[in-house]
Amino acid sequence: MARPDSDLLTVIQERLRPFPRDHFLSVTDLNAQTARELLDLADGFVELNQGSAKSLDLMAGRTVVNLFFENSTRTSASFEIAARRLGADVISLSPRASSVAKGETLIDTAATLNAMKPDILVVRHSASGAADLLSQKVGCAVVNAGDGRHEHPTQALLDLLTLKREFGDVGGLTVAICGDVAHSRVARSNVALLSMMGARVRLVGPPTLVPGDADRWGCEVFHDMRQGLEGCDVVMMLRLQLERMQGALVPSTREYYRFWGLDREKLKVAAPGVRVMHPGPMNRGVEIDSDIADDPVISLIQTQVEMGVSARMAVLAGLSLRREGAGL
Repeated sequence: MARPDSDLLTVIQERLRPFPRDHFLSVTDLNAQTARELLDLADGFVELNQGSAKSLDLMAGRTVVNLFFENSTRTSASFEIAARRLGADVISLSPRASSVAKGETLIDTAATLNAMKPDILVVRHSASGAADLLSQKVGCAVVNAGDGRHEHPTQALLDLLTLKREFGDVGGLTVAICGDVAHSRVARSNVALLSMMGARVRLVGPPTLVPGDADRWGCEVFHDMRQGLEGCDVVMMLRLQLERMQGALVPSTREYYRFWGLDREKLKVAAPGVRVMHPGPMNRGVEIDSDIADDPVISLIQTQVEMGVSARMAVLAGLSLRREGAGL
């Protein structure tokens, strides 16, 4: 088996730091300095992943459990690939289709897994605070892969990595996060992390889909799409989450696209060189036009997917090193 370039291995080793907390539950577990260190490490993993030899032994002997109570092929696969490339043993579980359907509670599941002595538990759950609750009940590190409407910190980290590699620095960028902000954990994590790193963040969406307290998030709030996009360097579209909505918050998907869907006409008012992002999965023709989503210059959507593996490798490697330092 081919080995990664020795110079690249040295760079990765030099950049590797213990994760600043025992768990990664929220963007607030980072500060500007630790976020930069994670991004530098993730940059090294990008180079590794773009080469022919992608495997390391940084987590040899470690066990990572992916515990997804909600479906998410993209995030689950990203974490699994990240852990395997670091040399860890990986188990992926979907409790919603097995034990939970038989009446097992989240606490029961935590106790069962804890008895198996995993090192890192990656959890996604429909209830806000579920990852935090699990972290109090298990002896391993917990990574929040999305909890209800609360947070999705590794998505924000990979988005930041994408922007860093595209622009060099996010400080001073104007980023418009558009669409269904009210139901989006991605929006909440990105607002916190982008603001921490010096970006100017705008929230753009219909009044029914922007939280009433959004003006206290430290962002500008716009209810007119063209006004919100004017002069923006980055437009981050959000999925219209119809499955989380209670009541008629939008008249129809056709009307939503007319006023809030991203097309060439609305994008004209953004800054020259604007880039478009979307955490996926996309509703084409609802929140974004396929012509923009597939544009090889404007769209960073596929780059986000690629960066997801590297960003999550940085998180897993950092947590593993912290546990090693604690003798765990």
